[in-house]
Amino acid sequence: MVVCGDDGLAHRLAAELRGVYREQVTLVVPPTGGRVHQPVVGRARAASAALRDIVTAAVSRGGNGDHGDPGRELEATEPTEDVLAEAGVDRASALALVYDDDETNIRAALTARRLNPGLRLVLRLYNRRLGQHIEGLLDQSAALATGGGRATGPDGGEGSTTVLSDAATAAPALAATALVGTSKVVETDGLLLRAVERDPPRPGQVTPPGLGTLALLSATSNDPAGADGSEDSGEQGPQLLPDAAAVEAATGRGTVTLEQVSYSGPPLPAARAGVPPFGELFSRRLRWSLAGLAACVVALAVALMVVTGEHPLHATYVTLLDLFAINEPALDQDRGPQILQLLSGFVGLLLLPVLLAAVLEALGTFRTASTLRKPPRGLGGHVVLLGLGKIGTRVLTQLREMDIPVVCVEADPEARGMATARRLRVPVVLGDVTQEGVLEAAKIHRAHSLLALTSVDTTNLEAVLYARSVRSRLRVVLRLYDDDFATAVYRTLRAAHPDALTRSRSVTHLAAPSFAGAMMGRQILGAIPVERRVLLFAAIEVAGHPQLEGRTVGEAFRAGAWRVLALEVSDGEQGEGTDRGADRGAVSGAGGEGAGSGESRLLWDLPDTYVLRGRDRVVLAATRRGLAELLGRRTRQAANGR
Repeated sequence: MVVCGDDGLAHRLAAELRGVYREQVTLVVPPTGGRVHQPVVGRARAASAALRDIVTAAVSRGGNGDHGDPGRELEATEPTEDVLAEAGVDRASALALVYDDDETNIRAALTARRLNPGLRLVLRLYNRRLGQHIEGLLDQSAALATGGGRATGPDGGEGSTTVLSDAATAAPALAATALVGTSKVVETDGLLLRAVERDPPRPGQVTPPGLGTLALLSATSNDPAGADGSEDSGEQGPQLLPDAAAVEAATGRGTVTLEQVSYSGPPLPAARAGVPPFGELFSRRLRWSLAGLAACVVALAVALMVVTGEHPLHATYVTLLDLFAINEPALDQDRGPQILQLLSGFVGLLLLPVLLAAVLEALGTFRTASTLRKPPRGLGGHVVLLGLGKIGTRVLTQLREMDIPVVCVEADPEARGMATARRLRVPVVLGDVTQEGVLEAAKIHRAHSLLALTSVDTTNLEAVLYARSVRSRLRVVLRLYDDDFATAVYRTLRAAHPDALTRSRSVTHLAAPSFAGAMMGRQILGAIPVERRVLLFAAIEVAGHPQLEGRTVGEAFRAGAWRVLALEVSDGEQGEGTDRGADRGAVSGAGGEGAGSGESRLLWDLPDTYVLRGRDRVVLAATRRGLAELLGRRTRQAANGR
């Protein structure tokens, strides 16, 4: 396999393929002096660069474990045709292009598809709409290169194209950590898998029902000086996919339970740059002024009706004529009508500046409807989001899809996510988060949580430390590049503030499993962080997997490795009827041939007695090594069979 990239995701992905899937990998990266770093500002530049060098060296060393030939590493400024040929793309089974620039990835993908039509391509693209078109274009190119047939690679897999975004992959986990009652979420095509952390049950307490226990939390999760929850925590660390006996024997340990599997929340708020509400169109003072003038007009009309005995409509008409100074002077009338005419003229003079102010306020409101909004007064219980770059923009969209109030803080007025913030009408504070008064302007003292997602580790850490000094129990989530640094920060903050929730997340750590699974030819629905470990959700076909095919759901479950959660069926298949009381009838017709005309959906709560057939397609939760065992064995069997 070949991995090409210019940042930490390339190294993380190569280490994932080598250490977990035991694949031979060729890593193509720019020379040390020419590697592209994320932009940083101020005094954090040197510290951030040093952190990147540390994690690059650590990941490179991590990939050279005792797992056979780790492959090789090439240095090249750009992935040209000669570089791809030297990396062996024409003989490779999969190629991952994870440069930070979309154009570079697309150009290299077109070249690689021409060199090897049967190559499995995995592209990192931020533009999802463009990614859909590129995916179809490259697949069509592979089909035409083989005369309309399906191109196959060295491992027997089809020459498919998968477009992923590290931002979109990590956004659900980052956003979910900041929500109330939702700690872990995986979203794909409208499907939402929601996992909830539950505290150890008290004596006599009834545990709410769920769809299964995904993990047992660390035995020292409530101890500030305890294990950090990583893969090196040993027996004290989290246990992924435990069996029933382990769950029953685990006393005093929290659990991660799959509680909700579908979501139909509110749609993305539409842009409201057209007609703002009346309450935003005019200020409160102006509305009171208009109301006072209207009361004066009514009073003058009533007084004229009493003095002259005119009909109410005629009295109102005459009053308005006097108000706008278009009525004849009351020279030959009694003093009563003359006095009322003078009062009406005086009120008319007051009306002119009020009408002018109303017009100016309305024009200003329409002009600023598409500009940035300021945090409203009295706002509380919101999420403060620092950074509107690639990751921050995805997280902002995710939070607004869940109808969560957000206030953003960004130093660059031309940042990538500023247009998204305007479209969603999200309040934005422009300024450096390290400067005094910026977080206060974002109402940090009344916020529910803080998401520090800038591209500079030290900026995120400084903002979190200052926010904690303002509000010690604030829920904080940090985006940190270096895992060792993230672990140290996580444990220190947890020890200093044991009553507050602290989470540190690495985008590459969350995204790499999905990219690696795509290179192995499987659809990774998402990754759920369990403390500092990762649990994957994948959709696979049962055929070719002896660990699944011909076995019941209960027999196919392997503690600590994988667990079948759902069966994919079409509407036509489901319409044939279900009978959960029988073994085969539990999902009658599921996976049947010729019945897949309807849209597919997932069937949950599978009985342990249902036998998995080769034509079934299932969704399972798996650890990284468990999924690697499933995919690796199938790959070797396909190669040997050929």
